[in-house]
Amino acid sequence: MEKERRRRKGRGRIAGMVFLLLLLILAIGVLVAVKLFTVDKVVVSGNSYYPQEVIEEWILDDEYSWNSLYVFFKYKLEEPRELAFVESANISLKPPHTLQIAVHEKELMGRIYIDSLGQYAYFDKAGMVVEMSSEEIKNVPKVTGIDVEKIVLYEKLPIKGNSVLKNLLSLTQILKKYELTPKNIKYGTEGSYTLKFGKISVMLGQAEDFNEKVSRLSKILPKLEGQKGTLHLEGWSENTKDITFERLN
Repeated sequence: MEKERRRRKGRGRIAGMVFLLLLLILAIGVLVAVKLFTVDKVVVSGNSYYPQEVIEEWILDDEYSWNSLYVFFKYKLEEPRELAFVESANISLKPPHTLQIAVHEKELMGRIYIDSLGQYAYFDKAGMVVEMSSEEIKNVPKVTGIDVEKIVLYEKLPIKGNSVLKNLLSLTQILKKYELTPKNIKYGTEGSYTLKFGKISVMLGQAEDFNEKVSRLSKILPKLEGQKGTLHLEGWSENTKDITFERLN
């Protein structure tokens, strides 16, 4: 009996020591996590609509966000709160001090201002309204002169005229292809289109030869930097190749 009691007491002492050791290891782990894993650097990629500061504030949004390990595991368990124009974000950790935020933004081809709502309807390459916001994203062309009926989020732009939306989407995609971002795309009389780049107006004319016209525009526009006037491409065709620049003082 006495031997068994001593044996149990010995096992209890060993278990107690193991428990204390585990607590010590856990305490050291917590201390290391708290003291070592601090956010000293944030690297943001994929952002064009928002500056880095806005993305940082969006992700580091609570009182514990000074800890890089906490932020990393937080977004493994939950999605970031919704941010207009951002589809998703992936947060990775380069131990111990660097957080990497890879942003996947919504594809925006243009925006149409809706007077009745006081908001812009942002649309993608399919003509779907992907965001409604009073916020004005500068590097997304503003489209004017388009007759728009009731706007519904995540539905196609209800533009009157069978070919108007098709031609508009074609133009915005070609502009994206040639990395040109006009401040304004104006739909005018008889289906003509005018682009605005700073102090330069570009008359494209009707929805014909868009690709060829924009291709030439991409080569001409850099040569007109600092000037003011109207570039006439509306008379261009495979036969005439008529391009003139009407300079204004």
